[in-house]
Amino acid sequence: MDNNNGSQDMTVPVEGVAGGGTAYGFNDGSLSEGPLKQSTDPSEVPTSDLVNVWCMPNTVNVGSLEAPRPLETINLLAARNERESFQIAMRPKVSWASCSPSGSVQVQCSDLCSSAGDRLVVGQSLKLRRVVPVLGVPDALVPLDLPVSQLSLLPGETSVIWVSIDVPNGQPPGQYEGEIVVSAMKMDGGCSDNLGKDEKDQLCTELKNCLDIMEPIEGKPMDEVVERIKCASSSLRRILFSPSFAEFISTNGSTDMMEEDVVSNLAVRIKLRLTVWEFIIPVTPSLPAVIGVSDTVIEDRFGVEHGSEEWYKKLDLHFKWLLQYRISPYFCKWGESMRVLTYTSPWPADHPKTDEYFSDPRLAAYAVPYRHVIAGDDSRESHLRKEVEILRSKPHWNKAYFYLWDEPLNMDHFHNVRKMASEIYAYAPDARVLTTYYCGPGDAPLAPTPFESFVKVPNLLRPHTQIYCTSEWVLGNREDLVKDIVEELQLDNREEWWTYICLGPSDPHPNWHLGMRGTQQRAVMWRVWKEGGTGFLYWGANCYEKATVPSAEVRFRRGLPPGDGVLYYPGEVFSSSSEPVASLRLERLLSGLQDYEYLKLYESKYGREEALKLLEKTGVYMGPERYTLEHRPIDVLRGEVYNACRQ
Repeated sequence: MDNNNGSQDMTVPVEGVAGGGTAYGFNDGSLSEGPLKQSTDPSEVPTSDLVNVWCMPNTVNVGSLEAPRPLETINLLAARNERESFQIAMRPKVSWASCSPSGSVQVQCSDLCSSAGDRLVVGQSLKLRRVVPVLGVPDALVPLDLPVSQLSLLPGETSVIWVSIDVPNGQPPGQYEGEIVVSAMKMDGGCSDNLGKDEKDQLCTELKNCLDIMEPIEGKPMDEVVERIKCASSSLRRILFSPSFAEFISTNGSTDMMEEDVVSNLAVRIKLRLTVWEFIIPVTPSLPAVIGVSDTVIEDRFGVEHGSEEWYKKLDLHFKWLLQYRISPYFCKWGESMRVLTYTSPWPADHPKTDEYFSDPRLAAYAVPYRHVIAGDDSRESHLRKEVEILRSKPHWNKAYFYLWDEPLNMDHFHNVRKMASEIYAYAPDARVLTTYYCGPGDAPLAPTPFESFVKVPNLLRPHTQIYCTSEWVLGNREDLVKDIVEELQLDNREEWWTYICLGPSDPHPNWHLGMRGTQQRAVMWRVWKEGGTGFLYWGANCYEKATVPSAEVRFRRGLPPGDGVLYYPGEVFSSSSEPVASLRLERLLSGLQDYEYLKLYESKYGREEALKLLEKTGVYMGPERYTLEHRPIDVLRGEVYNACRQ
C-alpha cells in the first residue's frame, strides 16, 4: 500500500467503525457448548475444549463471574497518537493440571502489520496487562511479560487481560493485522523445577522485601510494628498465591512445553484488525486536565525525606508516568482550612528540570507554588518574585496558574484568597489564579438561595481569580444552569470556567468511583465537552490512606466513596516493580480525553451545533443522567467522525 495515498482507498469494516456489539463478541446470544472430550491433555485437545476465550470492550467491568460469549475477530479504529484498548476474558471449562488450581495458559502476541510493511511492535505499541480486582471490582492493570506471558486460571472464575495499542504520531495510516494466541499449557508430573530466571529473581526480591520490612522494627512505635507485620503477611500471602507458586510448588517435575506446530494447531487465535487513520490527536491536549498528586503520600509510603535526592526521583517518576494519560499533574500538600500548596515542578524556576517539565508539549498547564516547596534562606515574598520573574520570561508562561485554596467556605477563606492573589499580581499582573468552589460564603450569603449565592461568587473574587472552577455536583442533572454560571463571568476579560469532580456527583452521574459503569467513568469528559468548560480539575490521583512501606495494601480513605482520589496504585503492591499501576478508571479517563479531541475535530469542521447533535444522535451522551450504558454507540460516534473528517 502506498503510504501517501493508500489510506484514501481504505474500506473500514462496519464492525471496526461501530463494532461495540459484534466485533467484540458482545451480544446476547447464548454460547452453546458441546460435551467435553474425554482427554484434558493440552497436547491432544484444542485449547478451546479446555478454556472459553472471548473479547469485551474497554468500557465493560468484566468480573470473575462473567459468563462466556462467542469469540469473534476484533476490529478497532484509532487515530495517530491515540491509545485504543479491549479486553480478553478467559474462563476454564475443566481443570487440566495437577499443580495449579485449574490450569495455565500461555498468551503470545504478534506485531500488527500493514500490507505496506509498516508495523506496530509488541512491547512498544502493543501491551498486555492483567486485570486485578480491588475490593472485588476489576480495576488494577498489572503489566505482563511480552511477547509471551503465562497465567494461571482459577476454576469457576473469569480472568481478564487488558490489551492496549498505542499508535505513534508518525505511524502511516492503513489497515494493520495481527493476532494474539492463547494456548493451554501441558504440565507433566509436577512443576517446581522449571522456574525461569526472571521468576526466581522476582520471588527472591519479594522475599527480601519482606525481610526488609520486618528487620528494622526494634524501637519502632507499636502501631508501625503492627502495620509492618500486616504488610509482610500480605506480601507473603501474595507470593504464595502468585501464578509462579500455584504452578510450581505442589510437586516435583517440569513443564513440558509443547512443540510450536502443536501449539499452532490447538491454540485459540484471536484475530486483530486495526484501522489507523490520518487524524493526529494533538500532542498538547485541547483540554487542560490538571490532577493532583499528594507528595505527602509519596513521602510516607516510600520513606523518602522531603527535598532529598530520592524524593526528587520519586516525584519525577510519577510526573513522567502520568503524562502518557494526557493529564497535567501537579503535586500538592494540604494545609489548614483547605489551604493548599500546589506545584508541578519540585525544582525552582531557574533549574533546567523545571524548564524541561514546563516546555514538554504534553503538558497543557502547570501550577506555580505560592511559597517555597523546599525551605530556603530568602523570604517568601522574595522567592515568589524571583520565581515569577523567571517564568514570565519563558514562552510557556501561558500555561501557568496558581491554585491557592480549595473550596473556600466563609468570608475569611475568600479574604485569604484575595490577599494571596494580590501578592502574586504585584509581581505578575497577567498571572492566572484558579479557585475551586461549590458554594458561596456560608457566613455572609451573597443571594437569597444557595445556588444564587454560588453563582455570585465571581463578584466576590474578581479580580483576584481568573479561573473559576466549579463542582459538577452543584449542577445535578440541570445542564440549563450552566448558562447562569457562565453569564456571571467576563470571558472577554481573561476569565475562564473550569469544572471538577470529587466526592460528588454520585451515581448515576459521571464520576470515577470504583464500581461505576465504564461508560459512566468515560462520560466525565463527554460532560465537560458538552457543557463547554475550558479546563478540568481532579483533586487527587494517589490519595489513599497512609502507609509506611511501598508494598502495603492500598486502602481507600474513610468517609469517601471507594476509588475517590485514587486513579493509580504503587507498583510494589503487585510485584517488585516500582512503576505505578494504572486503574481501569485512569484508562477510561484517557479514552474520554481522546473522545474530547474527536468531538473538537468534528466541531472545527461542522460547527458546535452539529457536533452536539452528533453526540446525542449516536446515543452517546444526552445529559448527566442520560448516556449510553453500552459500548456500541461510542464506536458509532467515532466512526461518524472518521467518515466525516477523513482526508
